[in-house]
Amino acid sequence: MTDLFEPLTLRGAVLRNRIGVAPMCQYSCGPDGLPTAWHLAHLHARAIGGAGLVIVEATGVSPEARITPQDVGLWSDAHIPGHAQLARAMASAGAVPGIQIAHAGRKASTAQPWVGGLAREHGWQPVAPSALAFEGLHQPRALDEEGIAKVIADFAATARRAVAAGYRFIEIHGAHGYLIHQFLSPLSNQRNDGWGGDFAGRTRLVREVVRAVRAAIPDDVALGLRLSHTDWAEGGWTTEETVALCAELRGLGIDLADISSGGLVAHQKIPIGPGYQVPGAAAVRQGAPGLAVAAVGLITEPQQAQDVLSEGKADMILLARATLRDPYWPLHAAAALGRMDRVTVPPQYDRAWGALGKTAGLQAVTGEPLPALAG
Repeated sequence: MTDLFEPLTLRGAVLRNRIGVAPMCQYSCGPDGLPTAWHLAHLHARAIGGAGLVIVEATGVSPEARITPQDVGLWSDAHIPGHAQLARAMASAGAVPGIQIAHAGRKASTAQPWVGGLAREHGWQPVAPSALAFEGLHQPRALDEEGIAKVIADFAATARRAVAAGYRFIEIHGAHGYLIHQFLSPLSNQRNDGWGGDFAGRTRLVREVVRAVRAAIPDDVALGLRLSHTDWAEGGWTTEETVALCAELRGLGIDLADISSGGLVAHQKIPIGPGYQVPGAAAVRQGAPGLAVAAVGLITEPQQAQDVLSEGKADMILLARATLRDPYWPLHAAAALGRMDRVTVPPQYDRAWGALGKTAGLQAVTGEPLPALAG
């Protein structure tokens, strides 16, 4: 039986447990895409909370790759110092620092969710495999060969910068209706060239991106891929295609498949409920042996998470909104499951957690002095 608090090794990254914080957009940058104090506080808190892996939100590989003008980016060397601060902070609290690199495709140039609609300032025309708009969003421009080549190169260059910043896990975003997912699904990809049509054509972009990113990073840096295992819409991308793709990508250097679902079309019909995406993760784990698989989606209770691993449906659990509600979910889970001897708690916090049981401890986190705030 795989224990939730058993370490997991992904190449040179050793996670202290099987709990990860999924990438969650914060929409809190200026138009330059530089990380802010909000990102530092948000990510550091979740690392202190005990997760084995913490993944920075969808990070634009180019300015036009962002979902909103307020998304974080890593498309230039000027972004590296800010990301280095984030990576150091997460690592200092015992978590493996990860980052998701992404291109929003036709879902780009929108406003922050709490504003709604399209970007009113700093907007741009999105790109996509075909000139088909997501319902209510901008009309995209279909990418030509030169544009596709730039996308692949942008992913590789961003991955190199991520390594320079200190990230030990890099996840390529291929889910939730963003650019790579748009190429995968026949609902959004209606090309009749080598980048569309059959399974081989529609999966060509993700295979080329994986190859380019793997070649751009050291062998000991772990590489993941987030996929929507189904579009939840007739005629769309399927679980069976996801399994076939994952079986192939293992040989191209993917170490972890992060299995989510949906996001491609507004008319999707998702049977939402506790653990509703776990069957997709289980299908990939069975159909792509040797590839580590993460389950995500309405996994909220410690015993529920442990059962997913015990039943062999996944190798690790990624949590999203549950950690927004409770940054210390891993520590609370350890207490609930009688595993306090398997978690690390900073000595600054031991007075609160020590009474719940023996902990593995952790060297005091002091970090670096904060830079002077601008006037």
